[in-house]
Amino acid sequence: MILSVALLSVLSACSTDGKGIILSGKVNNPVEGQYIVLEEMKERSFDPIDTLYLGANNTFSHEVNLEAAGFYRLNFYNTQVVNLILDKSNIEVNVDGNNKGGFYEIKGSVDMDHMETINTLMEGFQSKARSLNEQFMAANQEQDTATMLQLQATYASEQKALREEVKKQIRTMGTSLAVIQSINYLDTENEFPLIDSLATKLKAAHPKSKPVIAFASQIEQLRALAIGAQAPEITLPNPNGENMSLSNLKGKYVLVDFWAAWCKPCRMENPNVVRLYNQYQSKGFEVFSVSLDRKKEDWVKAIEIDGLVWPNHVSDLQYFNSAAAATYQVNAIPATFLLDKEGKIIGKNLRGEALERKLAELFD
Repeated sequence: MILSVALLSVLSACSTDGKGIILSGKVNNPVEGQYIVLEEMKERSFDPIDTLYLGANNTFSHEVNLEAAGFYRLNFYNTQVVNLILDKSNIEVNVDGNNKGGFYEIKGSVDMDHMETINTLMEGFQSKARSLNEQFMAANQEQDTATMLQLQATYASEQKALREEVKKQIRTMGTSLAVIQSINYLDTENEFPLIDSLATKLKAAHPKSKPVIAFASQIEQLRALAIGAQAPEITLPNPNGENMSLSNLKGKYVLVDFWAAWCKPCRMENPNVVRLYNQYQSKGFEVFSVSLDRKKEDWVKAIEIDGLVWPNHVSDLQYFNSAAAATYQVNAIPATFLLDKEGKIIGKNLRGEALERKLAELFD
């Protein structure tokens, strides 16, 4: 999934009553003349919001007043950082201090248990993935196709098991901000109903939280193009300059195909789309091609060379600035959306065998 908050070695806090929260702890090896800085995680940066000072025995204790739960980090002397989710509970942070990968521990956080569980799951999966990758490379050198296919199937099975376990853990997190980071390991398309419901719950629980507001906004955008949603209208000119609208194809199954003459993967997929169009066009299948080309001559020539015989070709020749690309949140091509007879999205980014299987389900 495509979300703005990355999962680092995140540590977090659960909610309790109280006006401010106390950040306390000990630095084993402080760097003289330097500071401990509390920084807030923004979309593309960490902004300093407070400075903490050591007292006796290299300990610190500092009260922080926050408007809402959010993602933060303690930056120890620009050497070691500890990522945090701060809400309303006091947290103890003990660190080495002078070593980027040094010792640290967090106390006082139920949410940390959630994130440690997720991190442990990920470490286990990554270890298995590395082993499978090594075996795959060895099989590839031996040109052992059967073993390679078996290893790919094993990887897919392990990935599915991981996602199921992550979902299980997410359901125990309630409205913790740890949810936002954990869902990065889910399949956004297939798990969208779950993710959508989580966004609604988080927004209700943390209406002023900046990360929650940003997360809910992202989900709102995805909701418009989720499986089952009504496909947005596209009205653009064809090569003759005549406007064509996607909605005119209602009553048929339609593949909305974003492509371009300059896109090699698109051109490689075109023969497959042509074959499937010829196979199912008489049964009610249509293709609505949206080109992200810049030059009309390139667009028209590619249509002719690739034999794209369907009549529904449109483009505003604006590259990725195309109005249709913006509406459909397309930032890479090829990109496809399969629509049912009512114009609702029933498949996304189906290509090759996946598209063939889906069309066979619908027509055969």
